[in-house]
Amino acid sequence: MAEQQQDRLNIKLHIYDEEVGVVIDRDDEEYFRLAAKLITERYNAYAKAFKDRQTDHTIALRVLLDIAFTYEKELKNNDTLPYDNVLAKLTKEMEEVLGDSK
Repeated sequence: MAEQQQDRLNIKLHIYDEEVGVVIDRDDEEYFRLAAKLITERYNAYAKAFKDRQTDHTIALRVLLDIAFTYEKELKNNDTLPYDNVLAKLTKEMEEVLGDSK
């Protein structure tokens, strides 16, 4: 258990106008800091565009939607399952042909 605690960090992230404390895996620190920076940048952009016309809550929801949309789109673009299936089929066919020629 002591080893697990050594692999954890208690850090504070500056997200938009607030400090947020999180406990994370040591290996994930860079990703959390980049995520906090991304959220802050997107929030600032939406706040600049909508500050006088929408609530902070709605602006935050727009940021969440923007980031989630980007995430979902990237997931679809990085879907390797079709390629994995084709490679498995080709590998099987090659093994069958090579097995017959022996």
